[in-house]
Amino acid sequence: MPLPLYLLALAVFAMGTSEFMLAGLVPDIASGLGVAVGTAGLLTSAFAVGMVVGAPLMAGLARTWPRRTALLGFVLLFAATHAVGAMTTSFSVLLATRVVAALANAGFLAVALTTAATMVPPDRKGRALAVLLSGTTVATIAGVPAGAVLGTMLGWRATFWAVAALCLPAALGVLRGVPARPLPGGTVDGPPLRSELARLRSPRLVLVMLVGALVNAATFASFTFLAPVVTDTAGLGKLWVPVALVLFGTGSFVGVTVAGRLSDQRPGLVIAAGGPLLLIGWPALAVLADRPVALLVLVFTQGALSFALGSTLITRVLYEAAGAPTMAGSYATAALNVGAAVGPFLAATTLGTRTGHLGPLWTSGLLVALALLGARVEQALTPLPCPSGTRRPTP
Repeated sequence: MPLPLYLLALAVFAMGTSEFMLAGLVPDIASGLGVAVGTAGLLTSAFAVGMVVGAPLMAGLARTWPRRTALLGFVLLFAATHAVGAMTTSFSVLLATRVVAALANAGFLAVALTTAATMVPPDRKGRALAVLLSGTTVATIAGVPAGAVLGTMLGWRATFWAVAALCLPAALGVLRGVPARPLPGGTVDGPPLRSELARLRSPRLVLVMLVGALVNAATFASFTFLAPVVTDTAGLGKLWVPVALVLFGTGSFVGVTVAGRLSDQRPGLVIAAGGPLLLIGWPALAVLADRPVALLVLVFTQGALSFALGSTLITRVLYEAAGAPTMAGSYATAALNVGAAVGPFLAATTLGTRTGHLGPLWTSGLLVALALLGARVEQALTPLPCPSGTRRPTP
């Protein structure tokens, strides 16, 4: 894989760390800025909404820019918002910085996904995206725990400064490693924006996006509320929470890596083999959550299966949106973040029911069931013609 892919992954690591670490900082932020914990929780919602809206908006804005300019601008804006957030004493300002940071993150990821797919031969998109998304999985393994420790030792503002600092080598890597030429199609000779948006009328593309959103919703529904399962249901100490999160992150890294080698030519194999296992795994985790060893093993397994399917579906979105060369990455980004926003919301509604802390796990199982149903419908559709120069992955 080309070196610039790993430089892009470094920026994705910084942005993923910022997105995930906030859950552990909400109580300290609420105390430091004099707001209720529930109010401080709006920071997470604001980021998710910004990602969903920002992906197509920022990709459309930057479609005629040189890719280096777009990526560099987004990563520097992301760093600047964290510097402002680290210094502010106003919750309103901090909330605004999270929205702007999400827009920058969404724009960067949308352009990076499209850029990564153009750095390799058409039949190796899956492997390229696996490298790029490894930044997110490593963030769950190392970045989030490190941010939690840093926040505990030096306060939540230190974590914001750390993310801002981490963006600087990523920006240097983009400057030195990413070609300056525009994205394919982002010129006067490329397809107009209206033509690229028209790809969203493709039932096959919309279904792949929907399935990806459902799988990601299932992932975040349980990941967001994993801590009380570890401490209350399994009866483990609080120190086991980061252990469980690291196991989930390690599993996700393994899943992305393995699926990256299969998602170009055999995506159907990943979905057919991994989908039912993922479907069984969430209820199994709910039933066995009071057994610590089984809990930790299943957390690792579910992380691997969730990200294996998720990364494969991202690759499928890019294949199906091949006629939208500058907007395809934004479609994948928006779908994933719709899932990231909806999943925890649905899971939260179950916490007050008889299922208690296990409600999110059952919710994840239901969401995966819906995703597999959508996948069956998508496979039944007549395949669209392959764009010139690409190979459609085997269903």
